[in-house]
Amino acid sequence: MDQYEVIVVGGSFAGLSAAMQLARARRRLLVVDAGRPRNRFAPTSHGFLGQDGVPPADIMREGLTQLSRYPTVDFIHAEAASAGREDDGLVLALSDGAEVRTRKLILATGVKDALPLDSMVPRWGVSVLHCPYCHGYEVRDRRFAVIANAPGAAHQAVILPDWGPTTFYTQGVFEPSGEEAGLLAARGVGIERTPVTELLGEGSEIRALRLADGREVSAEVVFTAPSTRMASPLAEQLGCAFADGMTGPYIEVDSMQQTSAPGVFAAGDAATSMYNATLASAAGVMAGVAAHRALVLDAAHGALRHA
Repeated sequence: MDQYEVIVVGGSFAGLSAAMQLARARRRLLVVDAGRPRNRFAPTSHGFLGQDGVPPADIMREGLTQLSRYPTVDFIHAEAASAGREDDGLVLALSDGAEVRTRKLILATGVKDALPLDSMVPRWGVSVLHCPYCHGYEVRDRRFAVIANAPGAAHQAVILPDWGPTTFYTQGVFEPSGEEAGLLAARGVGIERTPVTELLGEGSEIRALRLADGREVSAEVVFTAPSTRMASPLAEQLGCAFADGMTGPYIEVDSMQQTSAPGVFAAGDAATSMYNATLASAAGVMAGVAAHRALVLDAAHGALRHA
């Protein structure tokens, strides 16, 4: 069984950022990645300083190229199927049948999205979007629809008119409060209470929305909040505490990305309710630094005990 000082599970922005800190600290580490990042549906990444307009796959490919220059880093293309504790370390079973052992573990495993309408799925990341800061500029001046799927959807509708004319669809469930209704009116946002049942248009494009009463309403871009769940069972298997986010649970971490499970850190979309490439990368940096710090302190305390 291979032994590492740190294993990073997940090879997207958070995981690779964590691995870079540890590689530069000359620690022996393994990056395990199954090749299914959440951002694979988006053609380009935006708002990420120095990487604006670059496809996410290209950013990750360059990150892997840079990491491969460090001699203490190993890579495995596989899924981390299960995790448990053994003595003073952690053991991961991989989908290729291998088992690997580590002293510290960083979970950058991400989340999976569930969209409220089936007709959103082929348009996800192109004309059905979740973040105006990530994608709003590229779809500016088109007709926007915010289809509510979670509390706080009205806030998104208040923000969006900076990019284009907006209508808020409550789906008959997420009625705006009096204060929210006032803000929507002040921003020129229309409110429609009849639920949207289908998006209409060719391929990944949207030309209209079909409502429950049979009407077709013109729209070109939909913003919505997907429901999210953990993309990996590892955090639950290791006993990590979870917090409730607006779209689903996420791994609870402290300011150093430490989870409630000893020796386990988490970063990226799995450990936050705010999704953004820059935030994921920054959290990964912190997790990598914190894991290195934990290794150093463990060794120092061990040396003091035996002095």
